[in-house]
This record gives sequence, C-alpha cells and structure tokens, in this order.
Amino acid sequence: MIKTNSLLAIIIFIAASTFSACDSPAQKVATASDNVTQAKVNLKQAQEDYKLEIANFKKESNEKITANEKAIANFKTQMVSAKNDVKASYKKLIESLEQKNSDMKKRMNNYEYQEDNNDKWQSFKREFNHDMEELGKAFKDLTVNNKK
Repeated sequence: MIKTNSLLAIIIFIAASTFSACDSPAQKVATASDNVTQAKVNLKQAQEDYKLEIANFKKESNEKITANEKAIANFKTQMVSAKNDVKASYKKLIESLEQKNSDMKKRMNNYEYQEDNNDKWQSFKREFNHDMEELGKAFKDLTVNNKK
C-alpha cells in the first residue's frame, strides 16, 4: 500500500508539473497578441526610417545638383573671355552637362516612395549614385581641360 501511495503521489506530482508548465489557450492568445503588437510597432518604425532615408538622400542629391548648376554658371562666365574656337567646343560640352544635370534632377524629383518596395529603392539609389559620380567626373574633366 505504501508503494502504491508513493507511486500514486509521484504520478500526481509529474502530472501536475506537466500541466502547470503548459500555457493555457488564453495565455497563448495574449502572447500572440503581444507579438503582433510589437511587430506592428517595428514595421511602423522601419517605414519611418525608410521615409527618412529617402528624404535625406533627396536632400543630398539636390544639393549636389545645385552645386553642379553653380559650376555650370561659373564655367559659362569664364568662357566669355575664351577664344572663339575653344568656346564652340566647350559650349557643346556645357550644354551636354546641363542636360545631364537636368535629367538627374528630374529623376530624383520623380521618384515616388513605395512602402513595400525597398529593393526598388536600393536599386534606384545605387544607379543614381553611379550616374551622379559619372557626372561629377565629367565636371572635373571639364575644369581640368579648361586650365590647360
């Protein structure tokens, strides 16, 4: 009898431990609800960060474009005193750079924020940076050629 009572007590103890360790359905729902709430907060923060990144990139790019416009205006004033044969060749080059700069400005201003398309944004940003670097090199080459 003692063995049976001891065995019964051990079985009851193990069963009670097992059942008390399991979450009730209400606890599972509460945990899932907390997880969903946290995921929504994280998503909202990620979207805000994404919008901020785009706004900062647009601001920096517009500053570069404005600097290019100033460089073009400065170069045009320098060309007034240049020889006629030099003016003609540089005029075409300057017009080309002006057009490229204008196109870059339009591309940046026409980019639209899309919540669910971070890959498209990263691709746009990579291509835009590459094109801006190429335009910057063209401006440097223009000023180097002018000094010779």
